[in-house]
Amino acid sequence: MSVHRLAELVRERRPCVVLTGAGISTESGIPDFRTAGGIWEQYDPSEVANIDALRREPVKVWEFYALRLDALAGAEPNDGHGALAELEEQGCIRAVVTQNVDGLHQRAGSREVVEVHGSLREAECIHCGVRVPMEDAVGLLPLPSCPECGEILKPGVVMFGELLPAHAIERAQALAAEAGLLLVVGSSLEVHPVAALPGETLAGGGALAIVNRGGTPWDSRAELVIDAAAGETLRGLTAALGMVGSDRPRRSDG
Repeated sequence: MSVHRLAELVRERRPCVVLTGAGISTESGIPDFRTAGGIWEQYDPSEVANIDALRREPVKVWEFYALRLDALAGAEPNDGHGALAELEEQGCIRAVVTQNVDGLHQRAGSREVVEVHGSLREAECIHCGVRVPMEDAVGLLPLPSCPECGEILKPGVVMFGELLPAHAIERAQALAAEAGLLLVVGSSLEVHPVAALPGETLAGGGALAIVNRGGTPWDSRAELVIDAAAGETLRGLTAALGMVGSDRPRRSDG
């Protein structure tokens, strides 16, 4: 019944905006901070995902990101990613705002994706800002350097100690403020400033729906809360909306 209520909300308030977190990608085999046995158990995030650590021990930081890239290499978009791409194609979703850096939304076919925490598809120079494809940076391991100025390259993600890209968070805030429905999928809504996006939607008169394993600080203000897996729920949503699974090929330009 909850999925049918979610379908009603989407119909009533389309096009909606979706905010996704790590919970949608764990179903593709990508571990988050809490996944037992993942690479985060071997490394302290404050030591390897911090901008100061990059400046202090760049080889160690890039060693960690090489392992993280290996973990991503075999990952494929799951049913949740695919369902969101279909919902966008059908005009039900205006955009996906994601905290993830894996590029799986784009590979599944989503076109309007705002990556508020950056992306592992590229690396960037900490001095001049030049961006290069991640495969080029990996080819320069153990210590990738900028092809323009020779300074250290950093993974193209927002590290601890850095601000979110202004253009991305401003776009996310504008989308949330204009959304008739903000659908949160796989995020515990604990990391700011992204965690404040539901407030933008509610202040603008929109509604909030949450699909997540476990509670969030916004549950009491949500129109609907579904404690369930993202892929199963979103695939159920497309079925409830009368969509037929698309056989179109997924994008691979990532």
